[in-house]
Formats: sequence, C-alpha cells, structure tokens
Amino acid sequence: MREAIIAKCRWMNASGLNQGTSGNISARYKDRMLITPSATPYDAMKPDMIASMPLEGEYGSWDGPLQPSTEWRFHLDIMRARPDVGGIVHTHSTYATVLAIARKPIPACHYMMAAFGGHDIRCAGYARYGTAELSEHALAALEGRNGCLLANHGMIAVGANLDKAMWLAVELETIARQYYLSLALETPHILSEEQIAETAQGFSSYGLQAPKPKAAKAAKKAAKSRSTRKAAAHRRVEKKRSRTR
Repeated sequence: MREAIIAKCRWMNASGLNQGTSGNISARYKDRMLITPSATPYDAMKPDMIASMPLEGEYGSWDGPLQPSTEWRFHLDIMRARPDVGGIVHTHSTYATVLAIARKPIPACHYMMAAFGGHDIRCAGYARYGTAELSEHALAALEGRNGCLLANHGMIAVGANLDKAMWLAVELETIARQYYLSLALETPHILSEEQIAETAQGFSSYGLQAPKPKAAKAAKKAAKSRSTRKAAAHRRVEKKRSRTR
C-alpha cells in the first residue's frame, strides 16, 4: 500500500494533475490511515517515510520518521466520518484551482458529474491549510459527494480505494477544464437533476455486457455440428452391426 501511494504521487505530478509537493494522498489500511509525509519530494520518497495514523484513539498521533502532511486533519476527518472512503487525493490541479479561486461550484455541465454522487461539485469555504476550520468546510462540501473544490486552494477527490480516488481526481479536473472553457462561450447548457440521476442509474450496469449475437450463433452452430457428427457415428456403428449378424 505504501508503494502504491508513492506511485500515485509520482504519476499525478508526471501527468500534470499536481505540481511539486503541494498535493497529498492517503489510504485506509485496516484500522489506520497511511498518508504522505510533509514537504517531501515524491521522487525521494521511500515506503518507510509514509506516516501512519490511527483512525480511532488519540487524535492526531502518528508513527513514522517524518511528520504527516500538513493536511492530515481533513484526510483523517473524512475517513473517520466516511467508512465508504478508502482513498483520498488532494491536488492543486490547474482548472479545479482556477474555479476554486473564483469560488465557483461546478454544475452538471457533463454527464460524468453523476460519478460524484450528485448534480454538482461544491466549493468549500476558505480557511488556511491544515486547520480544523478547513476540515469542517471540506466535510460539509463532501456531504453526499465524492469530490469538492477548496476555495483559493485546490480540490479533493475520495473513493472506495486509492485507484478510484485517483480516477475521480482526474475526472474532476477534466470536468473543471470543460466547464471553464464552456464559460468562454457564455452559454453552457446544464443537465437537470433527473438527467444526472438517469446517468447514475446507467452507471450501475456499466461494463456488464451480454454475449455478442455472433458468439451465440457460433455456439449454436457448433452444437448442431456436434449433434450431426454424433448421429453419423451412430449410423456407422449400426451399419457395422448389421453386417456381422
């Protein structure tokens, strides 16, 4: 899990989703939270540098050679409040941060909004990084959602596991970019709550595919061929028996 966290950190910087050491990642592991250390370049990060914090017990205590990220508070509070969350990604991605600076929530400009659990991505109020106040704002903005913006700061994406959280972080930045660019045309068309709900329902069966008609037809043809061969073999046996009588 520690190696996976480091790999995700390096990937999000290489992909442009984050810059420097501004972002942070955490993952649920049994009864603890593993989180990236504070102010440590990802390329220099080693598995034993990942900080470990108890989900229950002494609040804010940690184990490891380096202090946890300064944003440990909202990571821990989210995991304690949301048992469904197994991974959290926080980045200062460009377009999400631009909208956060403008304090603009993102409406349902694209059907992929359904992946975030509602018809919008809220923008949490501003508070200095690392504070209890920022954590409270983030928790409120994430109620019923899998992502939010942080005013004048960045964004948070949460998921059932680390892979899902990173996927949602990418989707959030993509939607933020699409919405920002659509605003340049002045009249973005926003989907209704009903349309987003319909999409969410469609997601429940996404990826479940029925057998292709050609495959079913081929199977039927093969079964018929086997039956024909079996009948022919039976006739040959009967013919051979009749000759020996």
